[in-house]
Amino acid sequence: MRILETSAVVVLLLAGASVRGAEPESFKMAALKLIPVEWDKAANFAKLEEYARRAAAAGASLVVTPEGYLEGYVGNTKFSEGLTMGRYLEAGEPLDGPWITRARTLADEFDIHLVLGFAERRGDRIFNTVALISPGGEIIGTYSKSHNSRVIEPFNTDGSEFPVHSTALGRIGMLVCYDRQLPETSRILAIKGAQIILVPAFGLGIEKINEDIMMRTRAYENSVWVAHVHPKNTFVVDPKGNIIAQAEGEHETMILADIVLDERIGDGPIRDRRPEIYQELLEAGSPRPER
Repeated sequence: MRILETSAVVVLLLAGASVRGAEPESFKMAALKLIPVEWDKAANFAKLEEYARRAAAAGASLVVTPEGYLEGYVGNTKFSEGLTMGRYLEAGEPLDGPWITRARTLADEFDIHLVLGFAERRGDRIFNTVALISPGGEIIGTYSKSHNSRVIEPFNTDGSEFPVHSTALGRIGMLVCYDRQLPETSRILAIKGAQIILVPAFGLGIEKINEDIMMRTRAYENSVWVAHVHPKNTFVVDPKGNIIAQAEGEHETMILADIVLDERIGDGPIRDRRPEIYQELLEAGSPRPER
């Protein structure tokens, strides 16, 4: 265990789930490479149920869907022609909504941790959210996408927090799609003690530079596990930046990966951080240029 100081807080970066020399903890993760049907929660949930059953039978303790899976990622104007805020609100699901309740029951039935991407409705606002559900069917926590170009997701409200959740599997942080392209997001999760960063995504195509290469870099520079879960390119990266499981293309499948929480976590460039000389990062800097 190492203590890393930031200008605001002191955080613990856990070098694995147990002390060095002890048997490392491990579990199996299932990342679902599924292509949801737009606007059809019933069809998408039925497919999730089928794959969750398969994953549990294969010994998976954690099952992760792509971004916006429940309603079919309809908040993107390039995917959903004629999208309006009214229709999007109708498709949104509150945390106590019927489909999230069914997802909680599903996690309980199959005794899995489930990460589900969905359009979360909060009153008259919509967030691009992922929920982490426990094997007992409880919502451990959520994360809402915090970075958005505003061009293709005009109706989503940005999130502004980066929680790390303590679970029976380890400490889990989550990002959504475009969030991964800003290095600060993964770094915040890592210095808050995340051992695994899950990145449900969707997007319009596959580019190695901002998927495979970028996610390998995020894993290596932060010494954490990273899972990129996308309908066309799903893969898992270990804390040394190696892709250990991957599926690409138009077909639907799931990949299984053994996640080992050992001494590799935290044992990389992040250990040599010098927060005391990074004050410029705290400055507001130049405003974002308009698009």
